[in-house]
Amino acid sequence: MTTAVISYRTKPEAADENQRLVENVLAELATVSPPGLRYSVFRLADAVSFVHVVDGDGLAELPAFQEFQRGLNDRLAAGPTRQDATLVGSYAPALAERSGVRP
Repeated sequence: MTTAVISYRTKPEAADENQRLVENVLAELATVSPPGLRYSVFRLADAVSFVHVVDGDGLAELPAFQEFQRGLNDRLAAGPTRQDATLVGSYAPALAERSGVRP
């Protein structure tokens, strides 16, 4: 299965709003738990760059994701760029501990 890695940079004044919208998507995912979907989002140290890692289907149907997408172009300073990636391996427990989410 191919994983999509999407990266972009927001305008400085839009970064916190972008994070809030991403958190809404993650909260909805925790509620509906689409089977076979893995989704992670990282805010990089520059505080304006984000990386989304998506593996599976079902994200686009979520109302919170549709809201995230709605104003995305207005929040962006650069990107988004999408690259396909193939998972070599992962270790989920450490990530789960940091995010507060259990696998």
